[in-house]
Amino acid sequence: MRRYTHLIMGAAALLASSLAFAGAGAVADEFKWMTFAVFGAIIALTMYITYRAARQTHTTSEFYAAGRSVTGLQNGWAIAGDYLSAASFLGIAGLISLYGYDGFMYSVGWLVAYITVLLVIAEPCRNIGKYTLGDILAFRNHPKASKTVAALSTITVSTFYLTAQMVGGGVLIKTLIGIDYYISVIGVGVLMLSYVVFGGMKATTWVQIIKAILLVTASILLVMFTWGQYGFSLPGFLQAVVDDPKVQAQVAKLVGDAATGMTPQELGQRFLEPGLFLKSPIDQISLGMALVLGTAGMPHILMRFFTVPTAQDARKSVIWAMAIIGGFYVLTLFLGMGAAMNVGAGPIAALDKGGNMAAPLLAQYVGGGADSMLGNLFLAFVSAVAFATIVAVVAGLVLAAASAMAHDIYVGVIKGDRASPKEQVVAARISSLIVGVLAIYVGIAAEGQNVAHLVALAFAVAASSNLPAVFLTLYWKRANTYGIVLGMLVGAISAIALVMISPNMTYPKAVMKDANKVLQGEPAEPAKPAVAAVAASSFACELFALEGCVKSEPAKHASPEKPAKPGAPEKLAKLQETLPMLTDPKEIETAQKDIAKLEKDIKKANDDLAKMAGQTTSMVGLEKPLFLLKNPGLLSIPLGFLMVIVGSLLFRDKRAEEMWDELYVRQNTGINAEGASAH
Repeated sequence: MRRYTHLIMGAAALLASSLAFAGAGAVADEFKWMTFAVFGAIIALTMYITYRAARQTHTTSEFYAAGRSVTGLQNGWAIAGDYLSAASFLGIAGLISLYGYDGFMYSVGWLVAYITVLLVIAEPCRNIGKYTLGDILAFRNHPKASKTVAALSTITVSTFYLTAQMVGGGVLIKTLIGIDYYISVIGVGVLMLSYVVFGGMKATTWVQIIKAILLVTASILLVMFTWGQYGFSLPGFLQAVVDDPKVQAQVAKLVGDAATGMTPQELGQRFLEPGLFLKSPIDQISLGMALVLGTAGMPHILMRFFTVPTAQDARKSVIWAMAIIGGFYVLTLFLGMGAAMNVGAGPIAALDKGGNMAAPLLAQYVGGGADSMLGNLFLAFVSAVAFATIVAVVAGLVLAAASAMAHDIYVGVIKGDRASPKEQVVAARISSLIVGVLAIYVGIAAEGQNVAHLVALAFAVAASSNLPAVFLTLYWKRANTYGIVLGMLVGAISAIALVMISPNMTYPKAVMKDANKVLQGEPAEPAKPAVAAVAASSFACELFALEGCVKSEPAKHASPEKPAKPGAPEKLAKLQETLPMLTDPKEIETAQKDIAKLEKDIKKANDDLAKMAGQTTSMVGLEKPLFLLKNPGLLSIPLGFLMVIVGSLLFRDKRAEEMWDELYVRQNTGINAEGASAH
């Protein structure tokens, strides 16, 4: 009871500190009490679940795998809760609201990923593993070597994903309700630690189930309010998107000069076509490979298959997860496009340039607007769901990283699998605490950094390192320890190295050029003569920044002279002069919003110039990227598979050969799998 009291007191202290540090945010001050009431209710519910789970968590199996007592349906909801991060709920809806069709392609990639999981990963992993990725690989390979490299990969992937979630959580909560960034990060960390340290996998599972139910419920309610006005007709809804002036204006902004020759209907139709955001087909293929294959190698997803009692439940859980995740991603289409029509890309981007506030702002709109109680109540509910989403995903990641540290490194490598059950549970809880504290520290230290690419990088490393090792261990007789170690190391290192020389990194000269363009505007460009570009292949140009590289294209027509564009300060001065002369309330409101946006752009440009002063290269010493793809999957994934094959063919491993028959029978039948967690 004391433990439960401490948890509730901690939650109350967190809520009180949040109230004390709340500042300006998307929620108006007079309605903030509602937001914190909803937050408090969700926190109290999850704390009670943690208390109940803590009373039932005593053994290693209960801590890591919930005692293998989770049903297929429950695990399906938990997988959905683990998988549907803030990037899914807020990020994809935001991308669709700003870029239309291209944003929805992310949904397709993440959904198709579960076909790989269902067909080749879920059942075999459940049958041969105990708790972690290292257990799967150690079944037929050298235990210490395979567990060591698996733990390193797990911690690497979890760290990348965890950092992005912590930073994203801090920024989103600050943007939504005005809580200081570091308080938001600490709040997420404290709650996550409570779930993992006290309740283990049981608490984490139920928190993820509740979060998934809340997420789906909030999305369905939003879609009903948004789509209902069009009679739940898909053609009618899409036609409304095409005809909407806000959508047409956003497309005109994105396509630039090409919009001058397009009708309003053509601009609206362009929103439903590819190419507004994902402009490079090769980059899109690379990203798709990482998303589809990386899911099957994500450590916190693999751990979920050890929580079910039978192989049949493992299959059921994936089918349920696919149905829930697939249904949710279909809903994001209506959320994003509904936000584009009802809120508009301008206000969405003004609050967050990545569009992450699209769903919350849509909730506020359909509830009655920024000045209504119902609108802010709906916004509060969506904000709380976003908060629960972040905490639940972070809890799963911390549990995966802590399991690698405690179970694979401490118990498997250091203690040689001879630790007592009590020692294992203590090691697991201490590791969770260490990982959680480090996550909070990294989240605070990374404030203001661009970490969006870390999510894609986590999937790329998982696809390049974990998936080749797991897949070939399960399905190739010749695979052995040497190949697994070589493939995992080369796959992970190549993915990270390619990202370090990619456009994802910060290049000071490019940042300063963009900042100066905002402040000084763009000078007039003289007319360019027609040219024929035949220097190199399009494929080579899109992959690497080769010297003098030009894509192979037909001869271009001469381009007309482009007029000069004024800078943001000049635009701001003109708007401030015009504002006192306006009389129409709508024009005044629009002008005030434009002024606020320009002031924000000017401040950011000046901040960027000050931040980059004296710098000329990225953190690895480059002035511009050498590898032009934002995601390295196209090269690093085949390289990971190739290295496993090469290493396995070059060296023989007697244990791997001898254990093949047993692995083949067990992965297909599940014989003796139930005894694995009792080890």
